Amino acid sequence: MKTLLLVDGSSYLYRAFHALPDLRNRAQEPTGAIYGVLGMLRRLLKDYRADYIACVFDAKGKTFRDDIYPDYKAHRPPMPDTLATQIPPLHACIKALGWPLLIVDGVEADDVIGTLATQAARENMRCIISTGDKDIAQLVNPQVMLVNTMSNETLDEAAVLAKFGVPPARMLDYLALVGDAVDNIPGVEKVGPKTALKWLNQYGTLDAVIAHASEINGAVGMNLRTALGWLDRSRELLTIRCDVPLPVGLHDLAPGRADTTKLAQLYAQLDFRSWLREIQLEASPGQESTQDDAAAGGTAMDQPGKEAAPAEYHTLLTHADLDEWLVRMRAAPLVALDTETTGLDPMRARLVGISFSMEPHRAAYLPLAHRYPGAPQQLTTDAALEKLRPWLEDAGRPKVGQNLKYDRHVLANHGVSLAGIAHDTLLQSYVLESHRPHDMDSLASRHLDVKTLTYDEVTGKGSARIGFDQVEIERATQYAAEDADVTLRLHLCLHPAIEADEKLAYVYRSLEIPVSHILFDMERSGVLLDLKLLEVQSRELGEKMLTLETRAHALARQPFNLNSPRQIQEILFTQLKLPVIKKTPGGTPSTDEDVLQQLALDYPLAKTLLEYRGLAKLKSTYTDKLPRMVDVATGRVHTNYAQAVAVTGRLASNEPNLQNIPVRTAEGRRIREAFIAPPGHCIVSADYSQIELRIMAHISQDAGLLRAFAAGEDIHRATAAEIFGIAAETVDSEQRRYAKIINFGLIYGMSEFGLATQLGIERAAARAYMDRYFARYPGVAQYMQHIRETAREAGYVETVFGRRLWLPEINSPNANRRQGAERAAINAPMQGTAADIIKRAMIAVHAWLNGAKLRSRLIMQVHDELVLEVPDDEMEIVSTTLPGMMNGAARLDVPLLVDIGTGPNWEQAH
Repeated sequence: MKTLLLVDGSSYLYRAFHALPDLRNRAQEPTGAIYGVLGMLRRLLKDYRADYIACVFDAKGKTFRDDIYPDYKAHRPPMPDTLATQIPPLHACIKALGWPLLIVDGVEADDVIGTLATQAARENMRCIISTGDKDIAQLVNPQVMLVNTMSNETLDEAAVLAKFGVPPARMLDYLALVGDAVDNIPGVEKVGPKTALKWLNQYGTLDAVIAHASEINGAVGMNLRTALGWLDRSRELLTIRCDVPLPVGLHDLAPGRADTTKLAQLYAQLDFRSWLREIQLEASPGQESTQDDAAAGGTAMDQPGKEAAPAEYHTLLTHADLDEWLVRMRAAPLVALDTETTGLDPMRARLVGISFSMEPHRAAYLPLAHRYPGAPQQLTTDAALEKLRPWLEDAGRPKVGQNLKYDRHVLANHGVSLAGIAHDTLLQSYVLESHRPHDMDSLASRHLDVKTLTYDEVTGKGSARIGFDQVEIERATQYAAEDADVTLRLHLCLHPAIEADEKLAYVYRSLEIPVSHILFDMERSGVLLDLKLLEVQSRELGEKMLTLETRAHALARQPFNLNSPRQIQEILFTQLKLPVIKKTPGGTPSTDEDVLQQLALDYPLAKTLLEYRGLAKLKSTYTDKLPRMVDVATGRVHTNYAQAVAVTGRLASNEPNLQNIPVRTAEGRRIREAFIAPPGHCIVSADYSQIELRIMAHISQDAGLLRAFAAGEDIHRATAAEIFGIAAETVDSEQRRYAKIINFGLIYGMSEFGLATQLGIERAAARAYMDRYFARYPGVAQYMQHIRETAREAGYVETVFGRRLWLPEINSPNANRRQGAERAAINAPMQGTAADIIKRAMIAVHAWLNGAKLRSRLIMQVHDELVLEVPDDEMEIVSTTLPGMMNGAARLDVPLLVDIGTGPNWEQAH
């Protein structure tokens, strides 16, 4: 006999929510109800072999019972926000586990279960219903049995009779007399289980009790006679319907195959780490578990930090030691590599040691430059690198590391060209969960339940910190070898999850790994600066700041420190009585940039302070600081491009940050004049034009946007013509400015308040502009609504190329956080797709330059712009070829457009 297993998901959802502690993931999102329900589903599949399965939940909205009785469930409190936010990820997990999920409008889960149980009986199937709801006991018969996974209770016909005192066939009569306080269904007043059982045992059925109501004496008899007109409706409300039209048949409910990729992503998001590891171990059976019983279904909270096997770490102090490990490394299919260095500056750091690992829980550390009293003899750096060089520079020897771009720089400082970089756990984590921390300590805790030895624990903190070369070698081995070991174990954990998803595998293999190689070359090349020009600019900025300071003192009618928020606060709000726009967390009036910008519209002092701050930032951040950052050996400034920072996939530049140089002021633009080409070369700038608006047209498929871009129209002028209802040729500059703000603002999910602030108009006018915009571009409005719904259901959105952009706050009970996530959901696919396109362009351009053996090279990437340093004799081929290379980086339904500029410096080229 075949078996149908049905789960009353709604019943278990509430019971798990109230029974389990307030479990939360690292984003502080509640997960207890999800964990409880999934744990029960996993247990059910182990305990019962079923041919067909389904998990059934109540639908939102009213049911037929509300039509029968408007006060049905009227006293039930609304669902807590901390429970409601768990429903979408729970449903996603259930589907990913392979369970058919049923939600039927107009009826409750009980009715769907009753209908399926009845259909199963007709086909001579056994039906097991997993529930905690006593009402469903009315369905029990020789072929239908109830199980309560939370209480380990099983109810067949005999067990129902023993528990309730009536057989399943009389449960409905019993419930009608007693009523259901939870659902606000009255029974007979003052009649509880004992009285109801007494009457049913005496008369047999509810109808018989009603027929003999006149014979029942006392107050309960009076109450029964008062309720006679109600009892039929009570029974109707409590009756589980068994004839509900369903969208599926029994044979559509065969267990599906678990989507392990989706499960892995969901478990990672929810911090169900032992379940995640269980999936990963199935994908990589050679990796040992770090839990005694991952299959038991516990989360990382059950046994934090428990190791599966003791680590075996070696110190390589002799040539024989290194030779022995080299033999193993040459034979290994993959080796984890990590360097220990004298500092964090990749262009200046020198080796202190190197660690290696070829199998989990086993690693070695090669110390090279530990210099403390009593330090043992070590191999010299030169001697060790000469032994290692053939392996390090062999592209056929695959290597994995955590941010190997840095290690590659360090080895390059010693004249070694690291090759064979196959994998990077930093990038794997970034592709899988861009919204989370990617440092090794966090990854080890999150994915391996390992508490790593931290750098601070080894070297100390603050003034007591020592260099790694002062750390005792035994202690250094524990730290460095663990780094290599954990890196390998993280790769074995993360890589299967990426490879199981075709989209993520593409982003990792075809975008992030190749881009890391290009960034290494760009960072190594650096950018030439005109130091004399920066010195002149710094002096001029200082003079302008003095002028502004004098003007500010005059406007305030007293001297004060323009760099002191406290003194500015006193002047503006206490003495001049300017309106307080907002307050700091401490309750004092804020003087931040947003406040000054609003005040500057009406008060000259605020405008002067803003100008002063802008110049002060330029001076301190760029004209004063950049010369100090020039590498003495190369004469250039070498920024670091961080791949795993921005959740959208964009690169981040730091030390120095070349992406935040202000360009809206003349002084800001002049900073870029100091980024120059060497003699005999030019700077070439290639910038995608309005790429995010073009991506919006492609994603939304709005006919108006598609038409405008296909015709090569000025999109802001076209938008102005649409929303103002005028011909494009009559649009003036102010109308075009409005349209530009609207175009860019709305693709960032800007509210009417935000748009009103940007345009300096009333909210009603901003609302009218938005309404006109969406009326003219309905595809954009439809896209925005669709992407919000998709994000709420999945917890993430995707770029055109499959990059996954997680939105942990999309179902937050906090309205501000939720709305912020909704705005991000609208914009992230566009900004993320733009990031993917520029990366594809970098890969294509870099490959072309190398393949054609040109001396031109990429030196900067700033948002949607590539900057090259080009010899004069290659200018023509680069200028003519580059636009086509970049336009071909993506096939969208609108053409891409690249603006090319050339000049002796970055500003003139841009």
